[in-house]
Amino acid sequence: MLSTSPGIANQRSGIWLPIFAGLCASLVGIGLARFAYTPLIPPLIEAHWFSADDVIYLSAANLVGYLIGALAGRPLAKLLGNNHSLRLMMLTVALSFFACGLPLSIAWFFGWRLLSGIAGGAIMVVVAATILPQVPAARRGLASGAIFLGAGIGIACSGTLVPPLLSLGLQNTWFGLGALALVLTAASWSAWPASKQTEATTEQHAVVNKPIDRRVYLLFAQYALMAAGLVPAMVFLVDYVARGLSAGAHVGALIWVIYGIGAIVGPVSYGFLADKLGASLSIRWVLAVQAITLILLSVSNSFAALAVLAVILGSFPPGIVPLALARIHELVGDHQQQQVTWSRATVSFATFQALAGFAYSAIFNASGGHHALMFLIASGAIALALILEPVMAFISRTHDTTQLCCGGTSS
Repeated sequence: MLSTSPGIANQRSGIWLPIFAGLCASLVGIGLARFAYTPLIPPLIEAHWFSADDVIYLSAANLVGYLIGALAGRPLAKLLGNNHSLRLMMLTVALSFFACGLPLSIAWFFGWRLLSGIAGGAIMVVVAATILPQVPAARRGLASGAIFLGAGIGIACSGTLVPPLLSLGLQNTWFGLGALALVLTAASWSAWPASKQTEATTEQHAVVNKPIDRRVYLLFAQYALMAAGLVPAMVFLVDYVARGLSAGAHVGALIWVIYGIGAIVGPVSYGFLADKLGASLSIRWVLAVQAITLILLSVSNSFAALAVLAVILGSFPPGIVPLALARIHELVGDHQQQQVTWSRATVSFATFQALAGFAYSAIFNASGGHHALMFLIASGAIALALILEPVMAFISRTHDTTQLCCGGTSS
């Protein structure tokens, strides 16, 4: 008994050290690179760095980059190795923050915001495939939740860290975010798990060409609709509280901090839920709660109600990642195929997130700034994701019954 204890301790530390590295990567590449921009929008306009229209235009750069990164993540990891590509992407985000502190031109700023999005998309694709194989299957939901807790911490930091930094000036705020990203990159540098030999190309092709469960395509569709459903709260919540409800910028910022608290709670809670209930059932419960929450948001105006709804909504963007990963592990048994499937799921998510961002902006402008309409559309997207599974199951059963009847008639 005594001789096994050190081994157990080493095994546990060997699991949690890579998880810490993954948390740092998601914090830098998703939490800070994307969400720290939201509270910086008013200062960018007030400081006359860019016009209001240009700032909104620049906000799309990270989403477009995220899609490019989701497509490029696996080829980059194959070229450089998982560990080197993750370190390079974290350094890219840090460098982009320092570069954004120098508003040389719109093209310069757009290019660096685009690069930060590319880094975030690549991190999202590669980080889980790097760490989760080190984790026992029964703990992977919780582990993936811990990894993407970093995204939630980044959302919370965007509401709590950025305002104090702004007291030092807008340029120093960007530099401070860059310094934080560098510290996290350095802290995680040696924590990544040792790289393994890459399988032979022919073996990889054999894996990729295996038949894919139809339920995987259903997950892709659900994940894409989730992306479309999370955008309005992510983009318009603060503006809805501050201007739509005339509560003021201070209350809007406070609601955003509360949203960030939900983002911290979400990943680990959803991952734990996936371990206990299974990913499929957990996804259904989460989707139902989110659809109802968005409807309530469109009609709520008290601070207490908004605070509760903000926590629930904040848990969703980072929380659905471990759920989707857990569902992929349920449906796809082979490790290499899991990587391919997760990459494709991330691409579907990134595509619809980018498209939804432009679509909601157009609808918002066309409706004269109707916030509640945005939340109701989002609720519809989430509800569609919820009913997609039973609808597809019904269609599949009907198709199988028709084939059986036709077969019986012909015989």
